[in-house]
Amino acid sequence: MNQPTKRRKRPSKLRDNLVYAVVWLACFAPLVWLAWKGFNGALGANPIEALIRQLGVWGLRLLLVGLAITPAARIFKQPRLIRFRRTVGLFAFSYILLHLLSYVGVDLFFDWNQLWKDILKRPFITLGMLAFVLLIPLAVTSTNGWILRMGRAAWSRLHRLIYVIVPLGVIHYYLLVKADHRPPIVYGAILAVLLGWRIWAARSARLRL
Repeated sequence: MNQPTKRRKRPSKLRDNLVYAVVWLACFAPLVWLAWKGFNGALGANPIEALIRQLGVWGLRLLLVGLAITPAARIFKQPRLIRFRRTVGLFAFSYILLHLLSYVGVDLFFDWNQLWKDILKRPFITLGMLAFVLLIPLAVTSTNGWILRMGRAAWSRLHRLIYVIVPLGVIHYYLLVKADHRPPIVYGAILAVLLGWRIWAARSARLRL
């Protein structure tokens, strides 16, 4: 006699909420840490430059985390991890927006003419602004409502822009750094691994058809 199959127990609502809270707090913590360092004068000799740069770096880190979620979900067979991509992505956008606002407001004092000159003459700012502009539609269309309006296929095609945005962010960081290029190189290597995994996964899926 066949034994009845056991249904996989779904995580409780409380556990889901706790995990989501942990993810949210982990994404929010760097901003608190930067605010604390700024309040205590621990951002170094040039606190404005340090603040602007660190906001951008954390935005880039979270973009990489967002790209890492899908491989992690498949490798560890935890598909529920996918639901955190939106939260991580929106936090990444928030950090990058603060990075830009700090540069325009605190460093340039909203001198729009100077900003335009920087965009035209400084390649790292040109690439950074391009990445930010491309990121805006992804942030705006991150809701379920937009998926329904656009259709899953069109929405997915739009959000493939992330594969352009993150490399632009890495190059922006590399060109920005004047001395120690190791951090952007490390982020570039992580990006290469994540993109390489996606290429491998896509080819494997085609071979199985």
